Amino acid sequence: MSIQGLLLAFCLAILPGLAWSWWNDEWASRKAITVDASLTGADIRDNVAEIPLLVRLHSGNFSYFAEVAENGKDLRMMADDKTPLKFHIEKFDPINEMALIWVKIPRVQGGSSSDSFWMYYGNPSAVDGGDGPGTYDVNQALVFHFDEKNPTPRDVTAYGNHAVRSMATIRSSGWIGAAAEFAATGTIEVNPSPSLQLDPAKGWTFSAWIKIDQPQPEAYIFRAADNGSALELVVRNATLVARYTNGGKAVETTPAPVQQPGQWRHVAVVLGTGKLELYLDGNRASEAAVAPVAMNPRLTLGGGASGGFLAGFLDEVQVANTARSADWIKFAARSQSLDFSVVNFGQDESKQGAGGTSSLRVIVQNVTLDGWVVIGLTGVMFVVALLVMIVKAIVISRVKKDNKAFLAQYEALGANADPAHLDREDTEEERELAESEFLSALVGKHDHFQSSPLYHIYHAGIREVKKRTGGTSKPLTPEALQVVRVKLDSIAVRESQRLNSKMVLLTIAIAGGPFLGLLGTVVGVMITFAVIAATGDVNINSIAPGIAAALLATVAGLAVAIPSLFAYNYLLTQIKDIIADMRVFTDEFVAMLSERFADKFRGA
Repeated sequence: MSIQGLLLAFCLAILPGLAWSWWNDEWASRKAITVDASLTGADIRDNVAEIPLLVRLHSGNFSYFAEVAENGKDLRMMADDKTPLKFHIEKFDPINEMALIWVKIPRVQGGSSSDSFWMYYGNPSAVDGGDGPGTYDVNQALVFHFDEKNPTPRDVTAYGNHAVRSMATIRSSGWIGAAAEFAATGTIEVNPSPSLQLDPAKGWTFSAWIKIDQPQPEAYIFRAADNGSALELVVRNATLVARYTNGGKAVETTPAPVQQPGQWRHVAVVLGTGKLELYLDGNRASEAAVAPVAMNPRLTLGGGASGGFLAGFLDEVQVANTARSADWIKFAARSQSLDFSVVNFGQDESKQGAGGTSSLRVIVQNVTLDGWVVIGLTGVMFVVALLVMIVKAIVISRVKKDNKAFLAQYEALGANADPAHLDREDTEEERELAESEFLSALVGKHDHFQSSPLYHIYHAGIREVKKRTGGTSKPLTPEALQVVRVKLDSIAVRESQRLNSKMVLLTIAIAGGPFLGLLGTVVGVMITFAVIAATGDVNINSIAPGIAAALLATVAGLAVAIPSLFAYNYLLTQIKDIIADMRVFTDEFVAMLSERFADKFRGA
């Protein structure tokens, strides 16, 4: 998708209310549809106008068949909030959740993926808004969709060029809905009409989807003949040849290989001014120089030379009384194919919540049971990690607050109790009183320090000093001082363990969340591909919701791991700072005790 297309999709996702207002309040829902004519889609360079676009709806791209009125009568296609688009429904099957809708696009910009329109639905009282003839431009002379209810094909265009005779069998399993099966026993014939006339100045175009499973000596997909002139698309062995005959002289294009058993191919023949072109799958396969003359042909589908007939399938037969451009042919072939993403589906919106994203709802609806199990486990992991984050943040905040308050009073006490402030003239009683005040000043009277590890170290140190001095007159021996240091180090270790407790749960969330999510994604993808193998539907639009739902498990895992990672690093840094403060305080406190309770007695 181009940058312009991505910007458009982004704007539609965050500002849909500004992009287009709601067309009609009687319609409850709408869906955004974009047309990609860039390299990733139709890959056309020039603009094409008034071209019918096939919109395939199925459970993979549309989850609300139950909200659509009977036979899709409430469907409406809108270019914006004021401009309706002509459309008609070829097939609407809510039971099997599939629909085929043809929409007339006024103009498709070559190389762009920014063209878009809206599909409105959800109005049970609406009347049928389909318009088959209006879906095609004036040059479209014939369109056969094929329908099991009408064994003799009916023309959808306004010209009414219905078949007058048909020996083909209509099968439901065509490329686009039903298809005509030719069993080498007969043809489909259409009488001449003014709309089917060939004007050499305008040209003539035939296109269809074909499936040829077996080589044939010579049979034709179609033949348009008038007296001595004829335009034919011939199957010869396993190749296709476009042939123009006039005055007994035949001109053929170079044969193009076509037989691929079980595979549908798009073919088109364009007779223009001075040349005959054969297209295969939207690309020009060969051409030949011709000088066409006017004719009013009789059209035959599925005939053959020497009394033989075609053996194969035809679907979506179209005839235009003008030479369609190469980009027109390519856009038609790719937009009707399942191998190209020309039509892309956006979010579904409701009138009550217009602008709200519902793509997440589609993803959630496609999550399998194993995916929910994984998402549930990651949810539990996230709750646990979140509780750890909150509790640790509160604990660290209290610790830092109490450390700051304790240090303020401790530093004030230390300034007054520093040996440098004790005068040499002070009496022994005065010295003992100062020592006693130092040992008891901050002990047992400051419950608001209880969250401070520094206070716990200080309190333990004073307790050990009192235990070993029994009063201020008894000095601390080096051995006793070493015991005090060990006790203080043990308190610091216990405080560090308390600060780091439960942090392992964050590391489990960081490491385990993505792997758990990846497990859910892998299992979900396996299930999706198993469904593809069972159904044979390899359309990206049918498998995308399953893949997206599987990826939701990875998103859930990352949603646990990412905040846990940020919180863990932040909390760990704060804890390291507190532990560093404990180490510094322990060293300074032991040094002060050594100075006060050991050194001053050495001269005694």
